[in-house]
Amino acid sequence: MPTRHSEIERVFRAEHARAVAVLVRTFGDIDIAEESVQDAFATAVRRWPADGLPPSPSGWIITTARNRAIDRLRRESTRADRHAQAALLHADGRSGTAAQEGPVDDDRLRLIFTCCHPALAPAARVALTLRLVGGLSTAEIAQAFLVPEPTMAQRISRAKGKIRDARIPYRVPADADLPDRLGAVLAVVYLIFNEGHTASSGEQPTRDDLGAEAIRLGRLLAELMPDEPEVMGLLALMLLVESRRPARITADSELVLLAEQDRTRWDRALIAEGQAIVRRCLRRNQPGVYQIQAAINAVHSDADTAADTDWKQIWQLYDQLAAIAASPVVALNRAVAVAEVEGDEAGLALVDELDLDRYHLFHAVRADLLRRLGRDAEAAGAYDRAIARTRNPVEQAFLENRRQQIDDSGSRDA
Repeated sequence: MPTRHSEIERVFRAEHARAVAVLVRTFGDIDIAEESVQDAFATAVRRWPADGLPPSPSGWIITTARNRAIDRLRRESTRADRHAQAALLHADGRSGTAAQEGPVDDDRLRLIFTCCHPALAPAARVALTLRLVGGLSTAEIAQAFLVPEPTMAQRISRAKGKIRDARIPYRVPADADLPDRLGAVLAVVYLIFNEGHTASSGEQPTRDDLGAEAIRLGRLLAELMPDEPEVMGLLALMLLVESRRPARITADSELVLLAEQDRTRWDRALIAEGQAIVRRCLRRNQPGVYQIQAAINAVHSDADTAADTDWKQIWQLYDQLAAIAASPVVALNRAVAVAEVEGDEAGLALVDELDLDRYHLFHAVRADLLRRLGRDAEAAGAYDRAIARTRNPVEQAFLENRRQQIDDSGSRDA
């Protein structure tokens, strides 16, 4: 039976990270691993539609990629390329023991820690891991960072070169070295989760595979570092946000805002697990960025209806978050809470102080507050700016519908 391209895309989303990680362990070279996996998937696109899906798509991709890599290395090694010779030796198993060092035996987790080595700039660590482990395109990563695509491409290229030239080892660090590497690793996992929660581009509104992968990695990190409050906080945050996924997108692929969601569809098992972790974190009394965000989402999950939401507590939690990690995005979310407590004028005044023109949610929040205040012409312009700055089809459709409602209201009033 012929294989549809959608099935190949599903395999890519599910297996890209594992294939790259396995080949990095095998050859010790990120460029060779990534390019060989891309070659393997390109071959799959040509052959699978006619030949059908192989019994083990993952095994087929890894085997094909490994053969491509070996062929390339043999060609290059004949030209006295020392990197190629070293990679062939690595593939033969003569120098692969270092890859097994560390307390957790997971290829993808090893790859994350390699990409998050202190020798790399913090932004480069996150970008490279999103590329290799998350399977995101350069354009998607640029969108996540709110930077131009060429800037992100250069950042990723430099990071790969640094790993190669500095001979950064492919392994999970020893226990004593884990805390210094943790911040970048958590940032990577959270950004992967966010891309799964709301895809920055493509036809699908979400990427459930990335969300599941981020939670899987979060659980691995929690197993690895059970006494790290921020690891547990991130896991709780992802579980609580994920619990709302069934109510967030309708069967017709329409976005449903938190206030309008059918809360009976929320996953109560995930909520219970996330809230239990939050309570454990609170008992430790070592607040951090992810723990506070998890606590905010726990407050939302406590409310049986939107009207029951304790916005004063959420406002206080955003004050705590701003005290340890101030940012324009934190300030934007705090302004939303202020609007719910003090009124739309107060919230809008705070929003208008922010410099977030590239961020579509800034314009969406501003548009909503203006609409609620009856300032329809200004709201319409803000919706236009929000629409122009998002590539997610569901968000675009939602914003366009809100924009159209303003036009329809104006027509009725005329």
